[in-house]
Amino acid sequence: MVRKGKKYKEAVQKVDKLKRYTFQEAVQLAIDCAYAKFDESIELAVRLGVDPRHADQMVRGTVVLPNGVGRTVRVAVFAKGEKEKEALDAGADYAGSEELVDKVQKGWLEFDKAIATPDMMGSVGKLGRILGPRGMMPNAKLGTVTFDVARAVNEIKAGKIDFKVEKAGIVHASMGKVSFGLEKLLQNMAAFIETLQRLKPSASKGTYLKAIAVSSTMGPGIKIDPVYVKELLSQ
Repeated sequence: MVRKGKKYKEAVQKVDKLKRYTFQEAVQLAIDCAYAKFDESIELAVRLGVDPRHADQMVRGTVVLPNGVGRTVRVAVFAKGEKEKEALDAGADYAGSEELVDKVQKGWLEFDKAIATPDMMGSVGKLGRILGPRGMMPNAKLGTVTFDVARAVNEIKAGKIDFKVEKAGIVHASMGKVSFGLEKLLQNMAAFIETLQRLKPSASKGTYLKAIAVSSTMGPGIKIDPVYVKELLSQ
């Protein structure tokens, strides 16, 4: 049985489990409930009215959070010649072609996101078993297989995140750090929710945004009433 610490119990007591908060109330409460010595992340969980077992109800995409996620993202780019130089000039941490593929095959994984030009995917495909389970495999649908490597690098460095609905119909994403403060976190959430709404599958019937909750890394979940989405997007 997992035992909860004193600070966690104190944080839980601040939350009314029966109440559905507004976004502003919930985010401020999540900030107030953060008690760790490190700068906790603020996580958003949204339960969607979709069945991910059906391909026409899959929700997957990317969004550039206006205030980033609060951490440095290391980017590796698989590219040749001028595109390799373009990637490094744009701020990529690592770039290379076959030698970089070989390095990863040997166990090197000192990066968080990977980008590849289309002509490199024949070689990068060999890394599927390594990068795939870690969610790091370049994907054209997510904009990480492209010849426009400068744009791709800039977007990731600026705070681009990718997300995918889980089997239970829930999407999780980090909205930034406690230190961002209320306003910046709300701006990030607005961008994320707006993107989710835009990606609503036509096959999804009934209520799409069924439940929303926010929490800090170590803190309790705080339920938000989806009725307040319009209020969030109008800020």
